[in-house]
Amino acid sequence: MKNQLLTLLITALIILSCQSNQSTDQNAATETASADSTAMANTLTEAEIAAGWRLLFDGKTTSQWRKYGEEAFPAQGWVVQDGALVIQKSPHPRPEGFGGDIITKESFGNFELMLDFMITDTSNSGILYLVTEEKGVPIWHNAPEYQILDNATWETMGAVDDMATHRTCDNYDLQAAPADFMTGKGTWNTARLIVNNGHVEHWLNGNKCVEYQIGSPEWEAMVKKSKFKDYPNYGRAKQGPIGLQDHDHEVRFRNMKIRNL
Repeated sequence: MKNQLLTLLITALIILSCQSNQSTDQNAATETASADSTAMANTLTEAEIAAGWRLLFDGKTTSQWRKYGEEAFPAQGWVVQDGALVIQKSPHPRPEGFGGDIITKESFGNFELMLDFMITDTSNSGILYLVTEEKGVPIWHNAPEYQILDNATWETMGAVDDMATHRTCDNYDLQAAPADFMTGKGTWNTARLIVNNGHVEHWLNGNKCVEYQIGSPEWEAMVKKSKFKDYPNYGRAKQGPIGLQDHDHEVRFRNMKIRNL
């Protein structure tokens, strides 16, 4: 009996040791994969360069961006951190000049844009395109928006009466994606945006969310039913900068690349 108990004890210790080693190996593999992912971020392959892709962010500087309505980049609120362009959570009270929407210095008409984004709790942001700058007019009055949102949290908050057309990848306030394709908070999601002669497509993690034709009867009808009905310049620009929205909560961006079509 003593021999049997001793054998069982030794066997249990061996199993526990193996499980501990497996867990350590898995953690090490995860950390290595994460480090590799960060190291490879904000770069282009030779094939991408040949296809016309170029970076809008190199992981180190903000030289291609400026604050909406201003010539300079925000002095605070937006930071480069661990290879990502980060809009920080707004402090309360919010200091004057903190954050704000940013736009590319260059304008784009027909293009394909891809970027990775990571949300935090209660995140609310967006990718705006065909931006038109008007003094004293918010960026969203004129520019269509690829919505970025912490869907799950906002749905439980009850702050929005109807979440349809307000979730991530939606054509903000006009069209809803057929499903929630988000991978969740604290993970990277990949957005893809195509604008080509007024034809627009929103994609998320390889899934098409919406598509529409600017100026079509269907689009005009959607605009008339939305909050943009009172903004005559909404979506009318043929080209304009790309914008990233500051809505008081942290969102991280990386791997931002674009090519002309």
